[in-house]
Amino acid sequence: MTTTTLAVLVPLLPFLGAAAGLLLGRTAPGFVRPLAVLPTLAAAVLAVLVAVRHGGGKTVEAATQLTPTGSVPIDLALRLDGFAALAAVLVCVVAGCVQIYSTGYLRDDPRYPSYASLVSLFTSAMLLVVYSGDLMVLLVGWEIMGICSYFLVGHYWETPEARAASLKAFLVTKLGDVPFLIGLFALAADAGTFRIGGILGAVAAGGLDHPTLIALLLLAGVAGKSAQFPLHTWLPDAMAGPTPVSALIHAATMVAAGIYFIARLLPVFAASAAALTVLAVMAAVTMVGSALAALAQDDIKRVLAYSTIGQLGYMAGALAVGDRGAAVFHLLSHGAFKALLFLAAGVIIHAAGTNSLSAMSRMSGLTKRIPDAYWTMTVALLALAALPPFAGFFSKEAVLVAAEHTALGDRTVAPAGAGWTVLVAGLLTALLTAAYATRLWLLAFRGRGTEAPDHGRQPIAMTTVLWVLAIPSLGFGLTVTSLDDWFDGQALTPTVTTAVLGTGIAVIGGAVTYAVWQRTRALAARTPLGAVAAHPEGDAGLVEAEAIAGHAPAYGDVASAPDPADPGRVLLGPLYRHAVTGFHLDAVYRTLFVRPVLAAASLVRFLDREVVDTYVSGAGTGTNWLGWLVRRAQTGNVQTYLSALLAGSVVLAIAAVLVAAGA
Repeated sequence: MTTTTLAVLVPLLPFLGAAAGLLLGRTAPGFVRPLAVLPTLAAAVLAVLVAVRHGGGKTVEAATQLTPTGSVPIDLALRLDGFAALAAVLVCVVAGCVQIYSTGYLRDDPRYPSYASLVSLFTSAMLLVVYSGDLMVLLVGWEIMGICSYFLVGHYWETPEARAASLKAFLVTKLGDVPFLIGLFALAADAGTFRIGGILGAVAAGGLDHPTLIALLLLAGVAGKSAQFPLHTWLPDAMAGPTPVSALIHAATMVAAGIYFIARLLPVFAASAAALTVLAVMAAVTMVGSALAALAQDDIKRVLAYSTIGQLGYMAGALAVGDRGAAVFHLLSHGAFKALLFLAAGVIIHAAGTNSLSAMSRMSGLTKRIPDAYWTMTVALLALAALPPFAGFFSKEAVLVAAEHTALGDRTVAPAGAGWTVLVAGLLTALLTAAYATRLWLLAFRGRGTEAPDHGRQPIAMTTVLWVLAIPSLGFGLTVTSLDDWFDGQALTPTVTTAVLGTGIAVIGGAVTYAVWQRTRALAARTPLGAVAAHPEGDAGLVEAEAIAGHAPAYGDVASAPDPADPGRVLLGPLYRHAVTGFHLDAVYRTLFVRPVLAAASLVRFLDREVVDTYVSGAGTGTNWLGWLVRRAQTGNVQTYLSALLAGSVVLAIAAVLVAAGA
């Protein structure tokens, strides 16, 4: 069997599993779990085999034209290179882990059959994006992921939070997809093809007439799909869905699609210095802003959500300086440890038997009860903080090295200003990332909140997956020296300058956070009502901010109050009340867009009801009145009819006489 045939089977198997699961979910529920797990694992095996056969060699392309579509043909095309081979392995491995994990996490959920089928369809759609060699086929997978995310985020549709989050995710990403679609058509019109290979050839030959316009239109769709500023606000709210869904979206699908798309078509963006500058600024704002917001969150899943936004900013920053190898390397590394972080958080939530324990300041006594989650999450947080020798260190350093080379003029793909922007923002984000990773670990496993009831040992399907993902989180970065052939032949090894600087900053961030936590913990211990004192009821602004964030505490009850030893409040100071709400972006969008749209809808409804309906009702009323008059004339009395006939004749005769006299 050829490599291209195997590659075609990789997205096909999860799709067939999804279709079979939807068909047999009600009639044969016993087949649901095998249909969810086995096709995905088989796809993972095939993806690994495809990667081994490709070996980081030359790009392999294959295509077939299904039907003529006019001057710009659409082909069912496959494009297999080192990026695609490794990305497909990541998608399949994470999806397989999520499916196995979900058999334990959602074992009592009545809607598990539809959930598992949608996860398989989600996986198939992302694999279609990864392997596709035609932009229109890629767009199919792109949009299917949007639909699947809508249903999966809204899995707990009984709750208003899940319904609102699913709708918000769908609408915000669609807001970016409109200019994205226009950009695809403009790109195909300039290049004369939707084939990725043909487009890259046209770019190399200088065949793009509007590179800046096309790149900016495409960036809008990427910002929505990959949760980059200013279209990132949907991702923290998407935590209302099941935790395994969060792991899938944040690690291997959906948000990774936008970054992967730019990596595929980087020469298109590199043709415009303005587009790369915009991308660099967008990445810098995203990195720093999301890290500050993560430092203020109390919900463990929202911390991880903002963390994902920031790490995607690193990837976008690498692309902004023209290094897609560093971007994809960090995408792969981040996919491993972020999936581990979310699934470990799911074990924490599952151990409590309720989502209420997702507030870190209320956690206590978890270290001994769930040791698997404790140790594996520790590994993942060290990778997130980018400390050596964990995977995040090598991939983050690859981004910083690329930014350094561009800033110093060693690479001329992007402007030097873009390099400095990404480098400074990346170092500042490294400091903040280590701070909020340390804070998460301290509050989750060393906190003094209320201890949740013990719900017994966690399912082995959940804990086993954690250790599987811990392996690449720890060791994937060590393979950096052997990955050059897979990433355009560019070296991804750290340099002394960025390694020492980045690691030193991360250590400082973690150490300062720990010191502040120790100090606040000691102060709270000396205050009998420390929990209440730390959260004064009179601070209306803070109460409102936390209420908006969805975790306003009951300050009147000392026992239920959160642990006051939160270093995030001290580190952020007056910035805390703004960071906890994501810097009020939702409120800004509500004022600038939501309220005007609702006001316009109210006006249209008023005009439709009071104006249009009035004319329609008036026409009907006039007809009714005319019918009433005609009906009154139809009495059925012959004498009345003769009298009316005689009166009419007299009127006509008089009229005739008057006309004759006038003549």
